[in-house]
Amino acid sequence: MQPQNIKTTAPAVYGGQGIKPMQKTILVVDDEERIRTLLQAYLAQEGFRVVTAANGQQALGLVGQEHPDLILLDVMMPEMDGYDFLRVFSKTHNEPVILLTARLEESDKIVGLELGADDYITKPFSLRELTARIRTVLRRMGKNAPVTNLLEAGDIVMDRDAYLVTVRGESVSLTRSEFDLLAALANSRGRTLSRLQLLDFVQGVSFEGIERSIDGHIKNLRAKIEPDPRNPIYIETIYGVGYRLNANKKSGQA
Repeated sequence: MQPQNIKTTAPAVYGGQGIKPMQKTILVVDDEERIRTLLQAYLAQEGFRVVTAANGQQALGLVGQEHPDLILLDVMMPEMDGYDFLRVFSKTHNEPVILLTARLEESDKIVGLELGADDYITKPFSLRELTARIRTVLRRMGKNAPVTNLLEAGDIVMDRDAYLVTVRGESVSLTRSEFDLLAALANSRGRTLSRLQLLDFVQGVSFEGIERSIDGHIKNLRAKIEPDPRNPIYIETIYGVGYRLNANKKSGQA
């Protein structure tokens, strides 16, 4: 189960002309830290954004914060096992779930599927097989989901395929680096991103390779999208941490 040449930095995540499609988020839920670390590193190398939880209770809290596209769920965990997680999760969510189980009995697998799991894989498993199953489930779910290439955050609407941005209904011309940064902030769903994270998320842009280079791009971006760049309402500075997009803020709001 040991992958080779694991890289922990995921590739760029954003769509548009010459920009990669939006990165899918995988939530890994397993009480074994070794497995969480292994899957996080390997799946990041495969192009996914990965968040982890040590049990079902912790995972329920992360679902609302991280909005995962798929969940890898261990069955046997303390505090809240995989089955109990599914019983609660499936009442209000429909994101796909793949069970990670050491149980070989058919009845155990049937229970998981009846509770809402979309697939299962038995431990120990091949990382290549797991990745293939993830892509298959995501592809299957994508066929049943409405197709949208728009990313909306309050007054800001981004068309990732057409590489277009409108703010308060007006078209805004952004450079490649500005577009990628705005997409990174919009896709973070209100979470604060550090300068280093923004550097990691944006690929193929001629940054100077230091964290503070982000500040200049943010300044230019604010000049184009903010009603008053000196008092920004969209891109907030979180001092000592980084930047956050106020996704619910609209011009004219207090």
